Amino acid sequence: MNHGVRTLLDAVRSAHAPTGVRTRIVAVDGPGGAGKSSLADRLARELDAQIIHTDDFASWENPVDWWPDLIERALKPLAAGEPARYQPTSWGGEQREPVVIEPSGIVILEGVTASREGFRPYLAYSIWIETPRDLRLQRGVERDGEHMRSQWEQWIEGEDRYIERERPAEHADVVLRGDQNLS
Repeated sequence: MNHGVRTLLDAVRSAHAPTGVRTRIVAVDGPGGAGKSSLADRLARELDAQIIHTDDFASWENPVDWWPDLIERALKPLAAGEPARYQPTSWGGEQREPVVIEPSGIVILEGVTASREGFRPYLAYSIWIETPRDLRLQRGVERDGEHMRSQWEQWIEGEDRYIERERPAEHADVVLRGDQNLS
């Protein structure tokens, strides 16, 4: 394990939930293709944590207005010490199993806008992954296929508006570089 990951794990372990929140929720935020999922998976393994993916609430059809549902179905119950229960979005048309996240230990909230202003009152710790726009597009197209390039370009424009409006890096406890190995 490299020094940077060990330091990050120590910081997350020592983070305290905000007053009135009974579950430590750690945001791993950054634009698409930044390396959020890889880092969240690594943190979950090392910390024995559960993961909530913002992609379980967002969709191509509703890329903007999904977040109040995440608050109601996941963050509020966890804050109260109760399980989060939700039906994940079906991005590819497949039926997905309902998700239950228990309010124990650390829960990682991973995905684009995971540290948005509406989520911050629930967060014990926030990680922002800064990644160049061209690398984000390259990774997205490599993962999803060339036929998705135009959707990725539109998605990135929306992410850029989020970054400009909410300035998540300024509110993060730590900012990492997505053009380096994070996992």
